[in-house]
Amino acid sequence: MHESAALITSPIGVLAILCAVAAFFFYLEQATGAKMFQYVPPLLFIYVTPVIMSNVDIGGTTLMPNESIIYSGLTKFALPAFIVLMLIKVDVPAVIRIMGKGVLVMLMGTVGVMVGAVVSYMIVHRWLSEDAWKGVGALAGSWIGGTANMAATKEMLGTSNELFGLAVIADNAVYIVWLPLLLMSRNFADRFNKWARVPPERLAAMEAAAEFHVEEEHPPTMPQYIFLTAIVVGVSWIGISLAPVISTWIGANVETLAPVFGESTTRILLVTTMALLLSVTPISKLPNSTAMGTALVYIFVAGIGARAEVAGLAQAPAFLLGAFIWIFIHGAFCLAGAWIFRVDVHSVAIASAANIGAAASAPIVAAHHKPSLVPVSILMALLGYAMGNYLAPLTGYLAKFAVGQ
Repeated sequence: MHESAALITSPIGVLAILCAVAAFFFYLEQATGAKMFQYVPPLLFIYVTPVIMSNVDIGGTTLMPNESIIYSGLTKFALPAFIVLMLIKVDVPAVIRIMGKGVLVMLMGTVGVMVGAVVSYMIVHRWLSEDAWKGVGALAGSWIGGTANMAATKEMLGTSNELFGLAVIADNAVYIVWLPLLLMSRNFADRFNKWARVPPERLAAMEAAAEFHVEEEHPPTMPQYIFLTAIVVGVSWIGISLAPVISTWIGANVETLAPVFGESTTRILLVTTMALLLSVTPISKLPNSTAMGTALVYIFVAGIGARAEVAGLAQAPAFLLGAFIWIFIHGAFCLAGAWIFRVDVHSVAIASAANIGAAASAPIVAAHHKPSLVPVSILMALLGYAMGNYLAPLTGYLAKFAVGQ
């Protein structure tokens, strides 16, 4: 579909629609308080609505175009911006201090995501397109870190909009099943903790560390917003400027890595690394960056939906089958981590949620299991964000190599 066949073609009009779609579903969630949104997050609606708007043809006209300068602009400018905004808040020492060996369970869960991706793809790839491993990499981004990583991995691997759509659908379908399991696990806490041989003092120590970490939230000031803007724009500029130079150098000197380290991949990895370095400086104290970054992520996902073609979703059944095989492998690794490291069910559930649901669902699971752990559950999800841009593309390539593609 081209811009001439759409009702709204101006770049500012397209951007206005994308922002309105994202805003509407969050408004609906807050205004209605519907529990549905706990199990079917706004993300799915924010993705699917632009798909409908750009694909449903009425009288030879769609509401939105499949192609617009806004979509490429979001990729080039919004993507590095939200990576910086979300990663400068990563606080690894705090997570380790409070969760202790629970962090190791999360890392086991991350390994489970990577292994599960490869095993499930080996099982279902025969029913998928040859480049479906790129969709697997995008979904791995969501399950290692979150939606921001899924979007970043899409750009690094060159995942088609249709395969990204499969990843979004699979992500939400699995979430509907997995989140209730994580919530219900609280009912088996005593039996689980006995099976995992959890030391009696672990829970008390975790509660004490969580109370010690409580920080007061202060409303952002105007200068702080300016500082944040300067940092985001500066880091994005450096990444965008250096990426072509580094990518070209790698292509000329290390030919075997040239297909992997294209300009887009190099740009995202540069921005990710710089943001993580900034997270250990006073810049991490600037307020509201995570919320601002998350808002950009949802607008970005709406833009990806507008570019998708409905015909590409025909592979959904096989992709979904692979996703469910994949998630239970992740679960098995979490259980193994719990037993090996003698970690309680509350920490295990939060660790899995930090992987699979990221900052959107980790606090929900923490509030249900141990309300005192809500703040650290967000920090743990941000730890996943920190790993996602490195490990998710690697997972996609491992899946590809495993089946000889």
